[in-house]
Amino acid sequence: MTSATPGKYADFEGLREQAIALRREGLSLRQIRDRLHVDNNDLLHRLVKGEPPPEWTKRPNAKDDLRDRARELRSQGMTYDQIQVELGCSKSSISLWIRDLPKPDRTRTPEEASAIAKRGWEVTLQRREEERRMTKQDAAADIGTMTDRELFLFGVGLYWAEGTKDKPHARRERVTFVNSDPNMITVYLRWLRLVGVEAHHLKFRLMIHESADIRGAEQYWADLVRADVALFGKTTLKRHNPKTVRKNVGETYRGCLVIDIQQSADLYRRIEGWWCGIVGAAAGTN
Repeated sequence: MTSATPGKYADFEGLREQAIALRREGLSLRQIRDRLHVDNNDLLHRLVKGEPPPEWTKRPNAKDDLRDRARELRSQGMTYDQIQVELGCSKSSISLWIRDLPKPDRTRTPEEASAIAKRGWEVTLQRREEERRMTKQDAAADIGTMTDRELFLFGVGLYWAEGTKDKPHARRERVTFVNSDPNMITVYLRWLRLVGVEAHHLKFRLMIHESADIRGAEQYWADLVRADVALFGKTTLKRHNPKTVRKNVGETYRGCLVIDIQQSADLYRRIEGWWCGIVGAAAGTN
């Protein structure tokens, strides 16, 4: 079976035949994507629409087994808390499964009951955290590789959401981006390279609360963006208000990095135009 090339994207039906054949051979979406070189996830899902995924890619649905096990444990005299510790299920699910069964006799002290309930809640939290981790992992796999065009469009939206904008009453045709998320900064810098911004046009500075580890934060951002901290602009300090209870404290708080681009009026105008193009294209999508 031949691999698809960008030129074959126009031959949707031919590409769909290949994708369906691979799906029926038992390949996952990721394997089909890599085999056919289809980087567009929306197109990939359309190619295999109507074809069930192979059994090996499905997560096992253990609810039936858990329900039977919960009823068995209840019949043995276990309470909701004890079943929760044993199975790691939520109490609401357990209630639905066993509420028609008789309640066991209470034989434990209040302290013992409290300790069991605490252990049950800890198990539930662990289960939820694992579900959260698996959902994020699966979602990350959905993205796969990113084309330059996809990064370009994403970067325009990212800047328009987080960057400074020109206002009729205050002309600021200058590209400035401020963020505290290192991953956001990394993606933004990659986008800047894509649109042709050279490194010597970038200027960095920090905005941070005066009570934080300022020197440590400066060095952290300098390492992230691979710049000499000595070349950073003057750090802007936010005065601490003792009446305010701040949540952004601790070792992970490093303030916000400000990225200015010199001589960026033309780039700003293009960004605004790109954004208008995206809005217009989205509005015209059926």
